[in-house]
Amino acid sequence: MNNKLVTGGLGLTSVIIVLAILGVVGFSLSTFSLDETEQAVVVQFGAPVGEPVTEPGLHFKIPFIQEVRRFDKRLLSWDGDPNQIPTRGEQFISVDTTARWRIVDPLKFLQSVGDERGAQLRLNDILDSVVRDQISASELVEIVRSKDWEVSREDLERAQITGEQDEEILLQRVARGRAEIVQSVLEQAQKLMPQYGIELIDIRIKRVDYVESVQERVFERMIAERQRIAEQFRAEGEGRAREIDGQTQRRVSEIRSEARRQAEVIRGTADAEATRIYNEAFGADPEFYAFFRTLESYSKSLGKDVTLILRADSDYFRFLRDIGAQPGD
Repeated sequence: MNNKLVTGGLGLTSVIIVLAILGVVGFSLSTFSLDETEQAVVVQFGAPVGEPVTEPGLHFKIPFIQEVRRFDKRLLSWDGDPNQIPTRGEQFISVDTTARWRIVDPLKFLQSVGDERGAQLRLNDILDSVVRDQISASELVEIVRSKDWEVSREDLERAQITGEQDEEILLQRVARGRAEIVQSVLEQAQKLMPQYGIELIDIRIKRVDYVESVQERVFERMIAERQRIAEQFRAEGEGRAREIDGQTQRRVSEIRSEARRQAEVIRGTADAEATRIYNEAFGADPEFYAFFRTLESYSKSLGKDVTLILRADSDYFRFLRDIGAQPGD
């Protein structure tokens, strides 16, 4: 009796446990939850059922029959490959663009492109085509400049822009600039997005550059222009150097000439002063002056090894004899 009660109790407990497990499994299979960044479409046998689920929280579905396709609510990025596009002036440039988008109608999104990978491929086709149309209809100066950007002659001189063609391009006023081109691309592309359940938020041109073949010619032209400017500066420098050297030589000649003139004036003044002093000194004693001049003549006319023989009544001895003699002696 007791054994039967125990066996019956264990059997009832096992049934309850099994039912509880089945209930938990059934509940988990029949519910799904979404957070604030998600939205979903319930699919039954591959076809959407009902309206898209966009509210976060717990939601129900039929287990084993229905499945949930989840999509992101947040902004997503699109980064296109650089494309070689000719401008209206037939200059080939490489344009690299990027955009931001989001899924606003998950049902249309699922039916049209399937998933984010499919959306990226569709965006490649649409955005590349719109960008190509706008770039091909625009001049290069409009693509790289802003509409309100103005360049003055002072800016050209400060940047050392000397080529007439470069000056003409930089001074050219544009009807629309890069911002207006990007806005046109955005408006045209936005018109094509609702059918895919996508909202295009914005698009930007990341980089504009010449293609490699054109780039080489541009670099060669830039090098030639820089070399021409360098030669011009070098020629101007050499001309200025010769001018400065000529001015220096002329100034040196003027200084030397003035110095010689002043030296001659000083020398003449000194000689005059010396003559005056000599005259005053020798005028005080003419006999001594005559004696001194005689000695000077001997010192200039006789060399070091010359022997002079004089008579006793010569003027030389007369001067020696008369020096110191008193008058009347």
